[in-house]
Amino acid sequence: MKTFSAKTQDIERKWYVIDAADKVLGQVAVVAANLLRGKNKTIFTPHVDCGDYVVIVNADKVRLTGNKEKAKIYTRYTGYVGNQVVTTPEKIRRRKPEFLLEHAVLGMVPHTRQGRAQATRLKVYKGGEHPHTAQNPESVSTL
Repeated sequence: MKTFSAKTQDIERKWYVIDAADKVLGQVAVVAANLLRGKNKTIFTPHVDCGDYVVIVNADKVRLTGNKEKAKIYTRYTGYVGNQVVTTPEKIRRRKPEFLLEHAVLGMVPHTRQGRAQATRLKVYKGGEHPHTAQNPESVSTL
């Protein structure tokens, strides 16, 4: 008996579209991260990038539970003294609503070369339209 290991030439990439309207941010991010990694496939191999393309639409309508819209903070540091920037999801949603989903999903994929390759296959759009209709994406309704 031998252990199966997927090869890069055996992988077929599919396209999936997730409608995030009125869905909880974390639940959408979990489904997207699993599709990006390929964990839904029977040939999943942890050290091989066997994930699919994921398109998320209506990112501006994603929900945060509880008081997270005002209480949660996102922190970044520019490298200069005194330039630590702290923002809330409420401010980020006004400026760039795609960031909320991108940040959540990218935190769930590996922080390696493989994870960066998977991150390039994530497409997030704030409205209901996306330019990937030619790829015939399947709709994901597991939320």
